Amino acid sequence: MFQVPQKASRRPWLLIGIATAALLGGGITLARLHADKTPEATHVSADANPLLERPELAVVKQLPQLKERLDRMAANKQFTGAVLVAEGNKVLFRQTYGMANYEQKTPFELDTRFRLASVSKQFTGVAILKLQDEGKLSVNDPVCNWIQPCPPRWADVRIHHLISHTSGIPDLMAQANWGTVRVTPHTPEQLLANAARYGLQFQPGEKVRYNNVGFNLAAYIVSRASGMSFEDYIEREFFAPLGMKDTGSDVHANTPNLAMGYGLFPQGLTPQPLANVSVVQGAGALYSTMDDLLMWNLALHNGLILKPESYADLIRDHSPADTPSERGRPHRAYGYGIFMNSLGERVSPSFSEPQIYHTGSWSGFRNLVTYEPTRKITVVVLSNNYHLRDQVLLISQQGMAEALGKPFPTALSR
Repeated sequence: MFQVPQKASRRPWLLIGIATAALLGGGITLARLHADKTPEATHVSADANPLLERPELAVVKQLPQLKERLDRMAANKQFTGAVLVAEGNKVLFRQTYGMANYEQKTPFELDTRFRLASVSKQFTGVAILKLQDEGKLSVNDPVCNWIQPCPPRWADVRIHHLISHTSGIPDLMAQANWGTVRVTPHTPEQLLANAARYGLQFQPGEKVRYNNVGFNLAAYIVSRASGMSFEDYIEREFFAPLGMKDTGSDVHANTPNLAMGYGLFPQGLTPQPLANVSVVQGAGALYSTMDDLLMWNLALHNGLILKPESYADLIRDHSPADTPSERGRPHRAYGYGIFMNSLGERVSPSFSEPQIYHTGSWSGFRNLVTYEPTRKITVVVLSNNYHLRDQVLLISQQGMAEALGKPFPTALSR
């Protein structure tokens, strides 16, 4: 019934356990939650599933070690952003540090909107799988069934390849004139035309290579299969029924109340105002808040959005069997817009619980959203400083470790 990995080294027991939990606990789907609601309804009732009752939006500091670390970092201007840790929908820690906009002296609120960057990819992967659950497409469809005109060299590319980083289509940064493309607004049709100009870097499925273009093309296919724009589809199917009122796409550059992104350069903290997320429509254009992402994690990982077999496919490893390790560590499982790995093994002292996660970095933002399925622990770290990669990873694992009752990590392991 479940699509279990064929590679024993990739922890198939975890995927079976998660998919089984989704089957047992996921008797309610978002489609059913739609059924008795008017089109204007935007909140999933707690009566439908108590796990989705939104917690009160207030500062919470029940993790003393994390609090002490973040207070010290903030005092030394070493971290700016927002951090949430929750077990189920019980928030253990929620606080912000620094400013949403230093030039305008705008402080963070607990519901400040951050650009998600590549954390957005999972929404595209889930949209494809939901359309598959509805019988409107299959991940095994050739992309040329949905994209016309279609380059002959894409004949062997399947939707599966687009959302697993295995298509062989060159990524945005590998295309000519990336510097100009990066700052120029693009429509989905223009993104498609740009991608179609190039040959494949490898045969589909032969390698795994991180790729934004595949998710842009997948968003285009979502639009074709659903009969509406990609942005309207994910709003209708995900954000509105989950009450994620502060989540959406900034593909048209018209979203209010977004935090400013920054970079740490020799001249100091420098604003990065030109996001132009239109060039990453399906790969990195979304924005959200800490609590909206908590609701998403709880719904997604507890069987409320996808059928169990689709959820198992979402998180299983789709990389080729001969994929090498990453910097001496076992490589992460490449799911459909989401990763799985033991992130706690990258800190010291380490811990081994597998986590389902994704990072995000674009235009002054650095994020990590992760989920530990056994205890239903969500950790959200959103920073509006692009150059805080190591700090964001360490903070996320400190929050996870303290929530799990593990020794508190003090450093990244190298």
